[in-house]
Amino acid sequence: MVEVKDKPSVDTNGRRQEQMLTPDSLVMSYGEDEPLALDCGVDLAQYSIAYQTYGTLNADKSNAVIVCHALTGDQHVANVHPVTGKPGWWETMVGPGKPIDTNRFFVICANHIGGCLGSTGPSSVNPGTGRAYGLDFPVITIRDMVRAQAHLVDRLGIKDLFCVVGGSMGGMQVLEWAATYKDRVFAAIPIATAARHSSQNIAFHEVGRQAVMADPDWRGGRYIDEGTQPRKGLAVARMAAHITYLSDEALHRKFGRNLQDRDRVTFGFDADFQVESYLRHQGYTFVDRFDANSYLYMTRAMDYFDLAADHGGDLAEAFKGTETRFCCVSFTSDWLFPTEEMRTVVQALNAVAANVSFVEIETDKGHDAFLLDEPELFDAVSGFLSAAAQKRGLEPNDHEI
Repeated sequence: MVEVKDKPSVDTNGRRQEQMLTPDSLVMSYGEDEPLALDCGVDLAQYSIAYQTYGTLNADKSNAVIVCHALTGDQHVANVHPVTGKPGWWETMVGPGKPIDTNRFFVICANHIGGCLGSTGPSSVNPGTGRAYGLDFPVITIRDMVRAQAHLVDRLGIKDLFCVVGGSMGGMQVLEWAATYKDRVFAAIPIATAARHSSQNIAFHEVGRQAVMADPDWRGGRYIDEGTQPRKGLAVARMAAHITYLSDEALHRKFGRNLQDRDRVTFGFDADFQVESYLRHQGYTFVDRFDANSYLYMTRAMDYFDLAADHGGDLAEAFKGTETRFCCVSFTSDWLFPTEEMRTVVQALNAVAANVSFVEIETDKGHDAFLLDEPELFDAVSGFLSAAAQKRGLEPNDHEI
């Protein structure tokens, strides 16, 4: 039976608070003389980016790969998570001998600006007040996240990137990188994403935000100052979002209408069904590692993303003149970011004669397939990177010699 809790583990909650302030990862800090210009018109000064690196940067700094995390991810892509103690969120993809091979590539993964695991966000201390920013933190965009990553790459002395890769919100950043920094991206792998957020997805996000803000412990976003936490609201938001990451086939295969540790329904509102217990578990474990205000900010950034609108309404214009090599990936059962939306990206790339390949992977695992064991995805990424590395002139792996 899955234990469903509505109170945090003291140890887990304490570790999360520690990681917000003093993360177990590398941190790059910027002073008032190096502000981050945001799309909302605000210059964010005295900000920090928490990040992890894996592998070794080669002598000419030509093997750097940026992995962009999704909505509720963080910088711990291929190491044990310091809060949960679980493996990194993409260890199926990143590591020695994996498709993104850290024996060959220097991998960088940053916690996005606005996040809650060491990068400056709404839970960080506002230097102007000495209190947590809360809703005083400026609203950010996908382009702001990418701009901050570009500043990080600059600080690391890396002129251009071998590859930028990510899924979902991470895929949006990949597209933004390719559009905004055309001359700095040799290869790009956007996975399970789109060039703009659909009205349906905006609607799902609004349900989640309203769940958070309706929690009396949210306190107008000042819950840190007041010693509370909108756990129930954030858990409900996560439950609703998690449904969109799966497919009906995957839910039916895993749970069907099976009851949770009982022979008959209770005629009440406990978690009679396994799927109910699963969602409650997903919700309440999520709040142990994520900040409620960051959830508001991250979802809003996705909502505002519209790459075509940023280029006069013409998506092809966003990629005009690009020499980046693209591998675009979608999944047949992903109804959050369906294949049609990725085809729109591919068509725009074809319109400007970009070097692009497109892979639609047959699976019933839904949107989350990019995080799961999908051999066809591994093969596509590995094959694309090997070909791009050869074109780039990088030393081959032993198995390629």
